[in-house]
Amino acid sequence: MTKKSPNPIDKHVGSRVRMRRMMVNMSQEKLGESLGITFQQIQKYEKGTNRIGASRLQHISTVLGVPVSFFFDGAPSGVPAANGFAEDASPAFVSDFLATSEGLALTRAFTRISDAKVRRRVVDLVEAIAGDEAQA
Repeated sequence: MTKKSPNPIDKHVGSRVRMRRMMVNMSQEKLGESLGITFQQIQKYEKGTNRIGASRLQHISTVLGVPVSFFFDGAPSGVPAANGFAEDASPAFVSDFLATSEGLALTRAFTRISDAKVRRRVVDLVEAIAGDEAQA
């Protein structure tokens, strides 16, 4: 018997739940309590192992303070954009990065830098470090 892999949409929605939960500094336990479920169930949702039902997703959106559509932003569709005029979704690595505690912390700190020149220097520094590691 083979193990079924999670649906890409379920994984995406779960990662967006995780990202938003981390953005509002909420633990899996706290979200689970708010929904009347265990933190283990939250973990399964966030990994995409268990699919989130419509009513549960609506409840999650209320608890996390975002519209339901937030969880589908940038989701893989496999459907070409109508007439080719729609904007491309954010690349998956952006969502993946923002779903990590480091990515979220870096983004929060970076957006607090008011000086555009300093922000540019931070980007240059990170690119220089990444370039050195890529060559190693």
